[in-house]
Amino acid sequence: MQKIKLSQSDKEILSEYSENQKPNESCAILFGKNDQVLDLFLTENIEKSPVNFTISNKQLIKGYRIAEEKKMDVVGIFHSHPDSDAYPSNTDKKFMQSNPVVWIIYSGVNKNFRAFLLESDIVEIPIE
Repeated sequence: MQKIKLSQSDKEILSEYSENQKPNESCAILFGKNDQVLDLFLTENIEKSPVNFTISNKQLIKGYRIAEEKKMDVVGIFHSHPDSDAYPSNTDKKFMQSNPVVWIIYSGVNKNFRAFLLESDIVEIPIE
């Protein structure tokens, strides 16, 4: 995947959700086809932490079931960094290995979105 398409309305939903979850990180599963995000599944950060997030296994299973019912794929993982730049932390990099989809990060500081893939190293891809 060379890019990810995320609509302005989805960005607004995700940024508002992130701001409402402060001081903790927010998280979501992104459904779609190919490089297009078509639906969002807002999830709970069960860690309730400003520097880490975990989506419960129950919500992950539900997310994959919803994607299947909607005939979509899980195309991305979203989370926020409430107090830092939108760049994968060392913890993010570790979990990107077991979740090889696009990771979109929202910065609560810069109010911007950035997207990353883990190939041999972290690669930033454009959000359209």
